[in-house]
Amino acid sequence: MNALVPLPVLLPLCVTGLKLAIGPRLHRLQRFISIAVLGAVLVLSVLLMVAADRHGPLSVHLGDFAPPVGITLVADRLAGLMLTVSSAVTLLVLVYSLGQGMADRDDQAPVGVFHPAYLILVAGVSCTFLAGDLVNLYVGFEIMLVASFVLLTIGGTATRIRAGSTYVIISLFSSVLFLVAIAMTYAVAGTVNLAQLAQRLQEVPLGVRTLLEAMLLTVFAIKAAVFPLAAWLPDSYPTAPAPVTAVFAGLLTKVGVYSMLRTQTLLFPGHRLGDLLMLAALASMVVGILGAVAQTDLKRVLSFTLISHIGYMVFGIALAGHGSISGAIVYVAHHITVQTTLFLVAGLIERRDGTTELTRLGGLARAAPLLAVLFFVPAMNLAGIPPLSGFIGKLGLMRAGIDAGGAWAWALVAGSAATSLLTLYVMAKVWNLAFWRDAPPGAEEEGVVLESAEDDEPGDDEGGDEAGGEEEGAAAGPPEPTGSGRAAGSGKAAGSGEPTGSGEPTGSGSDLPVPAGAVVAAGFLGQSITTTRRLPWPMLAATGAAVALGLSYTVLGGPLTTFTQAAATELLARTPYIEAVLGR
Repeated sequence: MNALVPLPVLLPLCVTGLKLAIGPRLHRLQRFISIAVLGAVLVLSVLLMVAADRHGPLSVHLGDFAPPVGITLVADRLAGLMLTVSSAVTLLVLVYSLGQGMADRDDQAPVGVFHPAYLILVAGVSCTFLAGDLVNLYVGFEIMLVASFVLLTIGGTATRIRAGSTYVIISLFSSVLFLVAIAMTYAVAGTVNLAQLAQRLQEVPLGVRTLLEAMLLTVFAIKAAVFPLAAWLPDSYPTAPAPVTAVFAGLLTKVGVYSMLRTQTLLFPGHRLGDLLMLAALASMVVGILGAVAQTDLKRVLSFTLISHIGYMVFGIALAGHGSISGAIVYVAHHITVQTTLFLVAGLIERRDGTTELTRLGGLARAAPLLAVLFFVPAMNLAGIPPLSGFIGKLGLMRAGIDAGGAWAWALVAGSAATSLLTLYVMAKVWNLAFWRDAPPGAEEEGVVLESAEDDEPGDDEGGDEAGGEEEGAAAGPPEPTGSGRAAGSGKAAGSGEPTGSGEPTGSGSDLPVPAGAVVAAGFLGQSITTTRRLPWPMLAATGAAVALGLSYTVLGGPLTTFTQAAATELLARTPYIEAVLGR
C-alpha cells in the first residue's frame, strides 16, 4: 500500500500534461478524463485512509533517498481523512462546474483554462496533506497558489483581477515568511523532515523553538484566514465563479488548519503559545460572525461565517488535548463539506435570479422548493442544530473546553455557544429574506447584470442544450461592470430599450429572443450570459450530492468519532508517525 501514497499527487499532474497535449477541442474527452481522474483520486484516498487505520501510518521515500536528503510522503489517519473529504468535494464541484460551463456554452474557460488549473490545484492540496517535510509542504502551498490565481482571475474582469491581486500579494508574503522559517529551522536542526524535527527540536533552546513556532503559526494562520490575518478573504472569494468560490472557501483555508494541526502536535507538543491561539480563536469566532450579521449579500455572509468557524478549529488546536483534537478533526471534515455546499447553493441562486443580494431576493421557497431544501439543510448543519454533524463537532469541542478548565477555556466555550446562536440567526435571516418572504416588486421580471467584459462572446458547445435547455441572448453592447454579487441596472438589457423579460431581442446583434423570466448572469469568462429560471441538472445533482455527503457525517457519527479519536491519539503520541518514517 505504500506505493499508492504518491498517486493522489502524481495522477492529477500527469493527466494535466496529457490534457494540454490533447488540446481544448475534444470537449467530451476532456470532461471524461477530468471526472475519471478525480474519481480515481477519491478511490485512492479511501484506500489510504482504510490502510492507515488498520496498519498505521504509511510512508514512502521518493527515489529511495532516506531523510534528510529525500522527499518523504506520509499518509496517517488524519491525512487519509482529509484526502478523502477533499477528493469527494472537489469531484462534486467539478461536476457542478461542468453543468455551468455547458449551460453557458463556455467551452474555452472550463476546458482550456479551468480544468488544467483545477487538477493542478487538487495535486497541490494532496501534496500538502501528504507532505512529510517542510519543504514539500511549501511546494504544495505554491502549487495551490499558482493554480488558485488562475482560477480566481478567470474572465479577466476588473473585479476579479483586483481581488486576485490582493490574494496573491498576501499569499506571496506568507510564502516568503514560510521560506524564512524553513531556513531558520534547518539552521538549528539540520533537517526539514518532520519526523526528524520532532526529535531534534526538543534539544533546541526554548526561545528559538518558540520563535520558530510563532513564525510557522503566522504563515498557516494567513492561509487559514484566522483573525486578524483574514481581512483578504471576504473581498477575494465572492468575486470568482461559483465553483471556484465553493472549492476555495470549503477547502483551501482548511489546508492551513491542517498544517497548524500537524506541526503543533508533532513539532511543538506542550506549546507555549496556547493562550495566544485561544485569543485568536475567540476573536475569529466573534469578529467573523458579527461581520456576517452586518452583510446583505449572501456570498459575503458566507465568507464571514467561514472566518468565524475557522475559530472553532483553532479552539481545538489551542487546547491540545485528546478530546479537543478529535473535535477539531470532526469539525474540519464537517466544515469542508458544508461550507462548499452553501457556496454551491449561492451559485444556483445567483444563476436563477441574477444576484445574491438578499434585499433583491424573495419567494424562493415557493418558486424553487428544491433550491430551498438544498440551502436549508446545510444552513442548519452549519448552525449546529442537533443531531447534525455541526452539533457533533461543536459538542466535542465545548466538552473539551469544560474538561480543560481555566479562564481562556471557559471564555472559548462561551464564545462558541454565542457564535453558534448568531450563526443560527444569520442563517434564519438569509432564509427569511431570500426564501420565506414574498419576492420584492418587479423581481420576477427584472434583468440583472453581474459582470461584463468587452470583446468576450459566448462560445458554442454541443452539450449546452443537454445541460439545462437555456437559450442565449447576446447584448449589442457590453453592460457596465458592477462587481460580483451586487445587482445593477433598471430591469433593461444592455444595449436595449426593452425589459429583459419582454420576449424582444436584447440588441440588434442577436437573432435570438430572450425567454420570459430570463436574467443576465455571469459566465466563466465574465461575459454577460442570458439564462432562464431553469437550473442545469448537473449543478443541482452535484449540490444535492454535497448535501447528502454532509448528512452522511451525521448518519456515520459514531464511526467518524471513533476514527477521529484514534487519529487524535496517534497525533498526540507522535511515535507511530516517527517510526513509520524513520523506522524503530
